[in-house]
Amino acid sequence: MSHMSLTAAVKDELARVRVDRVSSRKAEVSSTLRFAGGLHIISGRIVIEAELDSAAAARRLRVAIAEVYGHASEIIVVSGGALRKGNRYVVRVVRDGEALARQTGLLDSRGRPVRGLPPQVVSASVNDTVAAWRGAFLAHGSLTEPGRSAALEVTCPGPEAALALVGAARRLGLSAKAREVRGVDRVVVRDGDAIAALLTRMGAHDAVLAWEERRLRREVRGTANRLANFDDANLRRSARAAVAASARVQRAFEILGDEVPEHLVEAGQLRLEHRQASLEELGQLSDPQLTKDAVAGRIRRLLATADKRAAELGVPDTESILTPDMLDL
Repeated sequence: MSHMSLTAAVKDELARVRVDRVSSRKAEVSSTLRFAGGLHIISGRIVIEAELDSAAAARRLRVAIAEVYGHASEIIVVSGGALRKGNRYVVRVVRDGEALARQTGLLDSRGRPVRGLPPQVVSASVNDTVAAWRGAFLAHGSLTEPGRSAALEVTCPGPEAALALVGAARRLGLSAKAREVRGVDRVVVRDGDAIAALLTRMGAHDAVLAWEERRLRREVRGTANRLANFDDANLRRSARAAVAASARVQRAFEILGDEVPEHLVEAGQLRLEHRQASLEELGQLSDPQLTKDAVAGRIRRLLATADKRAAELGVPDTESILTPDMLDL
């Protein structure tokens, strides 16, 4: 799957999904036509054109138009230009354009173009709602790599169509947002679980597995990196700080002997007995309990008292005990 973009892989797979329910096939055709193209009036008659970037999707649309509605269509291949890589496939219905437009709901009963999605698609069953999403994705969908900016997007012909697609997602229990970027309406699904659920519902099972695998790999890599950074920096730093503090407390007790004020003794002894513990944990072990700042304050006063006494006695102070690797923070 790697040689093919995720989007192309999804479309390729969706174009092979078997759909037996006629209502679902109709919903998919309506949606594909609505999102991929439109109605044109050519010398007085209505022509339907749908432009797709997947040959498989174009064939699927053509087969459905023939089997479900009984109309003939042609596929015109437009080769990619300077701006657009890859071919475009235009499915065109000339002879029965108006009949198909009315049957699919692209034209309402008064012959006006529908603004959002056809009403029969909007009020459809869950299966037909899924089919409408599949049609929209085949028409103008894209899927980006998992990660912080992961998104499943559909470019829409207008704001009403975007809102209709958001509503369809909501009926499937998925959250999608409509947004306009530089005059183009889009529907975006950002949540990783929602993307996976939507791909699954539409029938892109292989693509979901590939996408989930990439997503997992990213997450594992991210977690591993975070842990490595955390280990290296924070854990080592706090462990070394605790070891260094314990060594200094030990030296303080040697310097002061019996002259240590009672409340400072307890804090110092806790530090020695629990060399790996955090200041917060030492505070919880104190009786009565102390805040981490109180513990830090007592240990600081113990060390300061000892250092002052060491200066008076002319003996090495508490910092003299520290070895280079304790200081290598």
